[in-house]
Amino acid sequence: MTMSAVHPAPTPPGGDAAAEMRDVHIGFRSGRHVTPVVRGVTLRLRPGRVLALVGESGSGKSLTSLALIGLLPPGAEITAGSVVLGGDDTAGFTARQWREARGSRIAMVFQDPMAALNPGFSVGGQIAEPFRRRLGASRREARERAVALMREVGIADAGTRYGDHPHEFSGGMRQRAVIAMALALGPSVLLADEPTTALDVTVQAQILRLLARRQQEAGLATLLVSHDLGVVARMAHEVAVMYAGRIVEQGPLDAVYTRPAHPYTLGLLRAVPDGADGDRLTPVPGLPPDPRRPPGGCAFHPRCPFATDVCRAEDPPLAESGGRSVACHHADRVSASHSDEEDR
Repeated sequence: MTMSAVHPAPTPPGGDAAAEMRDVHIGFRSGRHVTPVVRGVTLRLRPGRVLALVGESGSGKSLTSLALIGLLPPGAEITAGSVVLGGDDTAGFTARQWREARGSRIAMVFQDPMAALNPGFSVGGQIAEPFRRRLGASRREARERAVALMREVGIADAGTRYGDHPHEFSGGMRQRAVIAMALALGPSVLLADEPTTALDVTVQAQILRLLARRQQEAGLATLLVSHDLGVVARMAHEVAVMYAGRIVEQGPLDAVYTRPAHPYTLGLLRAVPDGADGDRLTPVPGLPPDPRRPPGGCAFHPRCPFATDVCRAEDPPLAESGGRSVACHHADRVSASHSDEEDR
């Protein structure tokens, strides 16, 4: 597989984690029964770095990001592990503490900007609101700061567009407005959940450049949630591959993209169109497992061309292998097969 931008702009390695998950399990409760959907996820978000979380729909990516910002949907709960924000364990956060943390310490760019914007209020007013409510700015000062931020994220005629409502903005402009809202209070952690999914290619490129610039200038610790490996190649320094609620491979972008060690990662990379091969796709066979009835052993074994009896009997641990972590009994075989493909 060929990708044109596998090397993101270099950023100095971050120090202590700005946010992290430690062996987090998330489940949906129904009465006394809990269906596990995220299993033992550990992630570290470091200042000035972009960690991409990739995988198919339903793999648990969005739930993982929502757990980081304390916005799990009704019925979902963290059943084990911890979420730490700037050294503070959020397990004991009150609703007020979460409200104070969101926006100022951690912020999120949601996948659907129309769902993130209130249709009954002007876009500019929604961007200005944090300055008034959280910083005590006057109405005039809040408007000035909001207009300046709108200009910064590339909204043309910001002073005039301040009073427009979300339905009067294009999809790309709405996404810029949501980014402005997320960045308004200068958070140290940014979560971007499929931030360019609904945008055309040209607007997508503009949004990615905007996010990359702000991430680098502000030294944000960023989690990029995406199923688009091209977007990940342009933005990320590190990649975590998620399958059936579990991290199955994680490491530096170049290592994971050029020498994948898990068969699911290899399948995702093969499914990306390659212009040199006539845009022929090789989809990952089968479907993700039902979390209510997971298969025994490795969750990926029913779809895996490398599966053997040990895969059907034992769930492999996430272990160091070739400069990254991988949960596969046959990591060496997977890496070798990809190398053979690249050599042909």
